[in-house]
Amino acid sequence: MMSFILQITPTVAGAIADTAAAIQPAVTGIQTATELPPNEISLFEMVAKGGVIMIPLAILLLMSLYVMVERFLTISKASKKNATLLASVKDMINSGNLANARNMCKSVNTPEAIMLEQGISRIGQSMQEIREAMDKAGSSELNRLEKNMSILNITGRIAPMFGFIGTIIGVIKIFYDISVAKTVEIEVISSGLYQKMITSCGGLVVGVLAFVFYHWLNARIDKLAHRMEETQIAFLDMLNEPSK
Repeated sequence: MMSFILQITPTVAGAIADTAAAIQPAVTGIQTATELPPNEISLFEMVAKGGVIMIPLAILLLMSLYVMVERFLTISKASKKNATLLASVKDMINSGNLANARNMCKSVNTPEAIMLEQGISRIGQSMQEIREAMDKAGSSELNRLEKNMSILNITGRIAPMFGFIGTIIGVIKIFYDISVAKTVEIEVISSGLYQKMITSCGGLVVGVLAFVFYHWLNARIDKLAHRMEETQIAFLDMLNEPSK
């Protein structure tokens, strides 16, 4: 029995060694395939394949982003509502403290407060003159809030056009490369296809972004304008109360 075991042991050991040797290349191949980095392309490299038309699109994007952030902060600050402003102004006017009422409006420094300050400064004049002064102040403040908004409007219109120009340039490049290579291989037309698709996508992204923010910010300005109009009406009604 012992001699049989001694005879079979080298055979089993040899079989195990052969199996391990056969498995090792497969395992090594799997590890190598797993460790290989995927064939990726960075965002900058992808954008660069769009060609020179991406330069004006990048400029439009940067300008739009600046206007979006700057106007958003300005409009948000102007839209802050002081619930006690009109009531405080009314108390001061009724007590004859017009100077304090004007100073309070100046310290609040919102479009509503500036409009009220112009109305307070003309108390004693006709209601028509007070209304005109407040209308003028309100219009001036709204125009200040709309400053540079035209950049977003223009960008929303022309950015897709730049993308379309890039598309045309990419198509021209495709046909030129085909005419030079005398073949329609993917390697020949890929450069033009990249330029065509990336410029189209870039133009649409920049245009849509500018378009959405332009109308969203304008909607906030319109909401503020409506609130200013209500404040003006309440102020004029307040001035008419003593005469009733």
